[in-house]
Amino acid sequence: MSLQACDLGVKERLEALTLALNPGEITAICGPNGAGKSTLLSCLAGLLELDAGHVALDGEWLGRLRPQARARALGYLPQSPEVAWDVSVEVLISLGRLPWRGAPASEAQAAIDDAIAAMDLEDFRHRPVSQLSGGERARALMARVLATRPGWLLADEPLANLDLAHAAALVHRFCEQAAAGRGVVLVLHDLSMAMNHADRVVVLDKGRLAADGPPAQALSEEVIARVWRCPARWLGEPGARALSVG
Repeated sequence: MSLQACDLGVKERLEALTLALNPGEITAICGPNGAGKSTLLSCLAGLLELDAGHVALDGEWLGRLRPQARARALGYLPQSPEVAWDVSVEVLISLGRLPWRGAPASEAQAAIDDAIAAMDLEDFRHRPVSQLSGGERARALMARVLATRPGWLLADEPLANLDLAHAAALVHRFCEQAAAGRGVVLVLHDLSMAMNHADRVVVLDKGRLAADGPPAQALSEEVIARVWRCPARWLGEPGARALSVG
């Protein structure tokens, strides 16, 4: 299930951006503040009105897909998601099954249970969302996306509120999802995470494509100096790189 952005244009945010994203890969979208990362992710999810171009899923324009079909295919986690009701963690996660209304109840419960286990939330299953810490809430919202079992996972800064152990566990889950054939697209500010775990890195700068390729190429010291406008040096071995800045 391919996901393509064709000549995307959003006034003052994205300019003539074309990408063909591959299932079975983790693609990291990186760039300085205001580069257009969240805008691009929202476009890929079909949530923004475009001034130019289109996004296609398996060759079909997103705008022509029925909302239910799009919701089944694309799981999206925004940077600052809101929870409208103070429901339990399990009920919140079950909302991820709404696109699959009519499916067997056993299938829905299995997806919910898997998502709870994946995000280490069993002890919080019956707790109201209002009683969660910021990191616990972030994990519950990610579990809601996982419960949908979409073909594509699109997440904007999914590691931002997580402690070290849970961030590492979530990265492992993303790797598992990609290995199972799903496409994973993440907006990341942590360049070390992108370097060590992504299959591909897309770098944006002022709404334009600045680099696109394997992490070692797209996040080279030369690209970082040009795009982030600061000197940086990679330390360590492939797969365990750390970035020294300044």
